[in-house]
Amino acid sequence: MANLAERIFSCFKSDDSFSLSDAYSHFNESANETIRARIYENLGIKFQRIAKGVYKTIYGKQTCVLIEGDGRDLSFLKDKSIDCIITDHPWNDSKSNKGGNRSFSDYDCFQYELNDFIEKSRVLKDGCFLVEILPAENENNYKYLYQIKTYAEKSGFIYYSKVTWKKGNFVSNTGRKAKNTQDVMIFSKGKARNMRFDSKKSALLKGNYYMSGTSKMLPTMFDIEPVSVRKKIHQSELPVSLCEEIIEYVTYENEIILDSFAGSGAVGIAALNKNRNCILIEKDKNATKMICERFSDNLFFEKIG
Repeated sequence: MANLAERIFSCFKSDDSFSLSDAYSHFNESANETIRARIYENLGIKFQRIAKGVYKTIYGKQTCVLIEGDGRDLSFLKDKSIDCIITDHPWNDSKSNKGGNRSFSDYDCFQYELNDFIEKSRVLKDGCFLVEILPAENENNYKYLYQIKTYAEKSGFIYYSKVTWKKGNFVSNTGRKAKNTQDVMIFSKGKARNMRFDSKKSALLKGNYYMSGTSKMLPTMFDIEPVSVRKKIHQSELPVSLCEEIIEYVTYENEIILDSFAGSGAVGIAALNKNRNCILIEKDKNATKMICERFSDNLFFEKIG
């Protein structure tokens, strides 16, 4: 029997819209709270909110949903509901972010705890990838970066690979050493799923066979210029082109990507560009406002909350 979300979708897929009251009436064997939860969990996937308490079904279009809230609270997401997590959390490394006449990270920062990775593991599907954009290792953060790997391992993740993001010709004059890199650290939940085409086996057995891993061999580095200062809408904004490259390595079209610390919304833009769905979470009201402005002309974007 189809689950409740699929039944709601099937019931109203031919209608222009439906209300919560309509859903309660049609599925009165389920509690109202349960019906609301199933609709909310599938916003941007099966349903789109068009007014307070009024929704419509969506099909065959990639969507991006922005939720204003704490990205460390993933309790609204179902177990194994996400195909990939790509995020650049506001890491607390104040010593490294001071130097010369500049100061970085003028927003709320924190350090991950074990439960953060337990939750990431809970919502991610088996074999799928977690991508963490992290600072390059230095004398101040090396213990924290090691701790992140430990938390990931304890939560069921396997360290897959690390690729350096070289920020083109940009050089930051902070800390002890001039720097222009960050790390793209990739984990799989359990053994990585089979995404890489196995050309030898396919030729030998005359079929399509795939081996465990990303869709193709990862590069030695991502050499991509950062967003210029005059174009930035967020202090630690990721280039859309970097996000697009990563997305193509770790996901298929139509899959669901989660960025729980959305910042500028770059992951959402990249996801739509590459025909993926995306859920963005951001708690800073100014950031969510800028994300909404960035997506203002996109018909497949919605802000929740």
